[in-house]
Amino acid sequence: MTNKETPLEMNTQIDGRHGGAYDRGRADYYYGRGYRAHYYVAATGTSAQVIPAPGSPEAKAYALGWAAGEEWGEKKDWGFRE
Repeated sequence: MTNKETPLEMNTQIDGRHGGAYDRGRADYYYGRGYRAHYYVAATGTSAQVIPAPGSPEAKAYALGWAAGEEWGEKKDWGFRE
């Protein structure tokens, strides 16, 4: 992923820490994973993973991260050739 901010991100006050809900939404979009709202309490992959309640601030942050990924339009090229 790039470090450039999309217009959506520039106008949104959110906790963008690595492992946070917004970060996970953006990463899931970028890596082509399915939409599944979640975040980590601390370090990604080594701390407890939390599934937020629908409509919670964390669920909304995940959705904003996903939307920012879509807005930016960048996805990882896995290099698979058919």
